Amino acid sequence: MIGKKEFNSINNLLNQKLKEKGILIAVHRGSPGGNIIENTIPAYKAALKQKGDILEIDVIKSTDGVLYVFHDGQEKRLLNENDNIKTLASTKIEGLTYLNAIGHKTSYKVERLDDILEAYKGEVLINIDRAWDIWLELLPKLDQHDMVNQIILKGPVVREQLEFLNSYKTKYMFMPIIHSLHEIDVTLEYQNINLVGIELIADSEQHPLFQDEVISSIKNNDLFVWANAINLDDEIILFAKLDDNTSIIQNPDLGWGRLFDKKVDIIQTDWPAILADYRDHKIQ
Repeated sequence: MIGKKEFNSINNLLNQKLKEKGILIAVHRGSPGGNIIENTIPAYKAALKQKGDILEIDVIKSTDGVLYVFHDGQEKRLLNENDNIKTLASTKIEGLTYLNAIGHKTSYKVERLDDILEAYKGEVLINIDRAWDIWLELLPKLDQHDMVNQIILKGPVVREQLEFLNSYKTKYMFMPIIHSLHEIDVTLEYQNINLVGIELIADSEQHPLFQDEVISSIKNNDLFVWANAINLDDEIILFAKLDDNTSIIQNPDLGWGRLFDKKVDIIQTDWPAILADYRDHKIQ
């Protein structure tokens, strides 16, 4: 059972899915391609059709306080916009339209967080990323949707933010992004956070967080282990190159398969259908 006993009712959906699937597939920004754009309802629909279990979404706030689903830093590629979206008002954001996978203009616009939450209420686990700097505004908005059993917040180990979660009345599931053993210890200090799992960042197999005894210790604390298999580029290594590229270009046994062997509970990927097929054969 994942999480503390006092939060069992909140964590029930997560635990049900882990029991049912064994290993869960978290889909990075949904499944874009062609005329379907990342971080949109169609991309998330595609992810679910490809057997994804968790939708990863990026949330930002406009200058006038409206919450949107978008990964800032991608404005030029996706919107042909030079300014960071966080510096724009909602009227400007809603006048922008997406470019598709080959750079052609579409009629599709940046979606509000409210619309995406309502589209997937009661259906699927949702991991909210890159929003830790706006939790003060985000969490009250999440409260309005009554989706506490679906939302997994993600964020770095920053004491000010951990203190906020520790004192916040609604106990959303939380997964810290961990880069060191010390960060695990810091996170465990906060007893009133609904801590459900840990994302481990390890740049090599020699990294302390890659070691089996560390993974076992995390799981012995009734927490899941999340490994990020996505390839952001050729330089960034998120979990010792046990990643999508290795799995697809070489052999899934060398990437995803080793994550299975290390008893990882959740794998984040850009290729849910291929990973799901591998999981189905691996777990049989």
